[in-house]
Amino acid sequence: MNFSTAVLLGIVQGLTELFPVSSSGHMVILRSFFPSFQQPGVAFDVVVHVGTLVAIVVYFRTEIWNITKSLLPQNIKDSHSENNFSTSRKLLLLIIIGTIPAAFFGLLFQEKLHVIFNFARAAAFFLIITGFLLFISDKVKNTPRQEADMNFFDAILIGLAQSFALLPGISRSGATITMGIFRGINRTAAARFSFLLSLPAICGSVILELPYLKQVPSGEILAYFAGFLCAALAGLASLNFFFLIIRQARLKYFSYYCWTFALFTLLVKSSFF
Repeated sequence: MNFSTAVLLGIVQGLTELFPVSSSGHMVILRSFFPSFQQPGVAFDVVVHVGTLVAIVVYFRTEIWNITKSLLPQNIKDSHSENNFSTSRKLLLLIIIGTIPAAFFGLLFQEKLHVIFNFARAAAFFLIITGFLLFISDKVKNTPRQEADMNFFDAILIGLAQSFALLPGISRSGATITMGIFRGINRTAAARFSFLLSLPAICGSVILELPYLKQVPSGEILAYFAGFLCAALAGLASLNFFFLIIRQARLKYFSYYCWTFALFTLLVKSSFF
């Protein structure tokens, strides 16, 4: 893999992982336009996912710190602080529950999923589905619920939505945020929960695929690091921009992009599957 390809794919990963347009779909499709692209297993995918993981941790550092503090013994002096710690503990439990479906299906179908990642047209097809989810979610107006109002059933359904994002082209954030919106959860709250829910999912996939990193040629380590750095920086920038958009219920603009990119891919790749 050359340096410029690593930089380009790192930026694409950082932008599309945190925008609801499916990073996996984009990576599958774009790599198909670089016949010389090669990686040991999914080694490069692991590296750029770590980059987006860093971006999420930096952006949500306050929420992560509050969840961590809620697990420690505390000398609570007022009811407001106690409510905050209770909410953080509940949020952690919901994240754990929401993680189970993706972990189960990811382990069960790991090898079959790897095969699907070789087909650009399949990713384009699933990207069209993502577009419809985003478009329909903008039609939902009654979303008064906050994180404190979420329950175990919400976490299970959002977790199931996340498991569908194991397919290339189904956006993880798109699927989980829209499921939250369909459950009446405030858009910003649904997005926050979605990205916090992504932390164990990304960590799990990275740990599962770590053995591939041992096979990276020494001459390509710099390119891999460049991909990681670009993914982290692009991811942090996209998070800031995304929360400006979602407050205004404009996910439909991402749906237009998904459809355009998917149709372009299907046209260009019409002679392949």
